[in-house]
Amino acid sequence: MIADIRLYPLRIPRDVPYLGPLEEGSRPNAQGYIVRPGNRTVYPVHDQTLLVRVEAGDGTVGWGECFGVVAPQVARTILEELFIPFVIGRSPHDVERIYEDLYDLQRVRGHFGGYALDAIAGLDIALWDLRGKLLGQPVWQLLGGLRHERLPVYVSGLPGRSTAERSALARSWTDRGFSAFKIAAAVADLGEVAEMKAIRHAVGDVPRILVDLHWRYTALEAIQMIDRLCEYDLHLAEAPVAPEDMDGQAQVARAVRTQIGLGEEWRTVYEYLPRLQARCMNVIQPEIAHTGITGFRRICELAQAFHCRVMPHATINLGIAQAASLHVAATSASFVMHEYQHSIFDRNKQFIRSAMDCQNGFFDLPQGPGLGTEPTEEALSFEIGRN
Repeated sequence: MIADIRLYPLRIPRDVPYLGPLEEGSRPNAQGYIVRPGNRTVYPVHDQTLLVRVEAGDGTVGWGECFGVVAPQVARTILEELFIPFVIGRSPHDVERIYEDLYDLQRVRGHFGGYALDAIAGLDIALWDLRGKLLGQPVWQLLGGLRHERLPVYVSGLPGRSTAERSALARSWTDRGFSAFKIAAAVADLGEVAEMKAIRHAVGDVPRILVDLHWRYTALEAIQMIDRLCEYDLHLAEAPVAPEDMDGQAQVARAVRTQIGLGEEWRTVYEYLPRLQARCMNVIQPEIAHTGITGFRRICELAQAFHCRVMPHATINLGIAQAASLHVAATSASFVMHEYQHSIFDRNKQFIRSAMDCQNGFFDLPQGPGLGTEPTEEALSFEIGRN
């Protein structure tokens, strides 16, 4: 029986914001948020997240993590005011039924988008962790069995002040055994083509290079841009057009000579299905802090039916969501490689108890029952409003 659920919105200070130093003239607002002019999207200057702690009647505890990059208190309020009272007293072994029931509560109340699904996702992760601990099994075992013991990664984001600094950073990662990188177009100050050319020159012919275009272009502009990037052996173009432009996504996917990756912003199979049917992408990039374990697995199974590969997204988080994403990816037949947010994971792994690590181009799975990953007391000291 689920006896108690507690929530911890966290803010972990950092000296340099995600994706690197702020652009000239840019500064955070009173709430600590910035807008990257390269993609007009809001980011925090610090790392933020929302942890979910679920306790069973026997005292066993499961941990989850919501997508809390922006305003983690919003998902907290949704959980406290709406969802938690419908979950207390239920069996944690009913985790998929609980996911479906909470989703159904949102009809004409938000339905399949935004913070409500983020709130469900964090709770769903915590329930899978709890269920695994109660059964003495890792989550990957509960999901049907292990296909990948070590998970290949691509290094995401090269947070330097210039193209030269980012190229040198990419080269340093190759020296450490990593062979795939993703460029963030939003901070490519000389433009994507110059960035791609410089990094290809720095790392050589073998490593794979992906480019996140951050929804910046029309379909025609994206096709022209991707064609130029392919001169330097582009492995994948992510998010080339606006996420709501399904026709544009399909147009780009049909026209270019490389893979198109989409999906970090979608939360359910209902958003993925029409885009898979329209052949908008070759690769899906689900974000588990949006989907939960239940939604993530269903999305991967749906994509497999369309012969689509899986390269999961990794958001700004403490590491609980990262562990959950690895557990599901390790069971997916279509998994190729996972995003490695080194500038976040490497600095925050000190705040989790886990054997999870990323070395020589691979993530190692956490060990033990459930997710094999829990926050430390020091992590909880970053709770917003605690001090």
